[in-house]
Amino acid sequence: MRINKNFDNLVPNYLFADVARKTNEFAAAHPEKEIIKLGIGDVTLPLAPVVVDAMKKGCDDLSRKETFKGYPEYEGYDFVREAVAAYYKKSGVDVAADEIFISDGAKSDCGNLGDIFSKDNTVLVTDPVYPVYVDANIMAGRKIVYASSNRDNNFLAMPDENVKADIIYLCSPNNPTGAAYSAEQLKVWVDYANKNNAVILYDAAYEAFITDDSPRSIFAIEGARKCAIELCSLSKTAGFTGTRCGYTVIPKELERDGHNLHALWYRRQATKFNGVSWPVQCAAAAVFSDEGLRQIQNNLNYYRKNAKVISDALDELGIYYTGGKNSPYVWLECPNGMGSWEFFDFLLNNAAVVGTPGEGFGENGKGYFRLTSFGSYEKTLEAIERIKKCLK
Repeated sequence: MRINKNFDNLVPNYLFADVARKTNEFAAAHPEKEIIKLGIGDVTLPLAPVVVDAMKKGCDDLSRKETFKGYPEYEGYDFVREAVAAYYKKSGVDVAADEIFISDGAKSDCGNLGDIFSKDNTVLVTDPVYPVYVDANIMAGRKIVYASSNRDNNFLAMPDENVKADIIYLCSPNNPTGAAYSAEQLKVWVDYANKNNAVILYDAAYEAFITDDSPRSIFAIEGARKCAIELCSLSKTAGFTGTRCGYTVIPKELERDGHNLHALWYRRQATKFNGVSWPVQCAAAAVFSDEGLRQIQNNLNYYRKNAKVISDALDELGIYYTGGKNSPYVWLECPNGMGSWEFFDFLLNNAAVVGTPGEGFGENGKGYFRLTSFGSYEKTLEAIERIKKCLK
């Protein structure tokens, strides 16, 4: 018996372990100080009432013989997929309900979609990068190349015509940088993918935070249906981080190497996935109802308000950053030439505020720092006042 040796090539995620260790050590040494965490990528507000009511009804259905549900459909119940398709339609994007797969979250599908692609493919990711894109493909033994996101391009990497890639991961608005691609920039990526016969895996997990004319779906771009798969999650849209539900869209016409990718993914799911539970799918459908969309906007606006507090303070301090305006993340350049971990220690020791060192997201994260807007408004205000005080 042999182990998958590709796991030996993974870099242990010391970033968050070290963040926790340093935070705990500081707390033990300074019990009189309240630590405020602006590094968390998890939501903190409760689910919308209409969503909770729908989930409760779904649970009640399971208590009666006449409404009991067993194994769900592999691709999700029709009423949920129709609700998602209608949501796309509100943004002017045509996606058919039978092109949608309901899942337990975008993170799972980001890694699992690799099952339908050869291990010989070259994968392109932008740097800084959400670690799942890299680690999932290291586990599979694929070659990975990087497109540089940096201050010169406002952390929006563009394709290099001299680089050949088969699978392309794009995230917009981006985690960790919060930067969002314009329609013109996404068209360049779509054209590049079609020219190279590549497939874009487009992570739209933060699309609900967009407030300007940035595209909320890759399928708003001409040619995308011939080269793209879109993944989205209700984790940040509607607070489903613990409830677990998302969706993946694969156009029926998308083909590569003589195979239909929609059919391949359905076959994979039928083998390895037993679907999302009835109560959770009921709750997911409620998100896309008129009342659901109204209620989740309250939570989204709350997080947007926090992000504005952070970005306004950085404007006042003259610190370069991306995100904050279309994203719950604010990606800032560490002041006074500090490194990522140096700034982490500075904030912890001088302000008792915790963020995330950027270098944990890749080489281009060195010298940068991620703050999030998922805390309470009161604590965000206090944290920012502490940061401003120690930087002025």
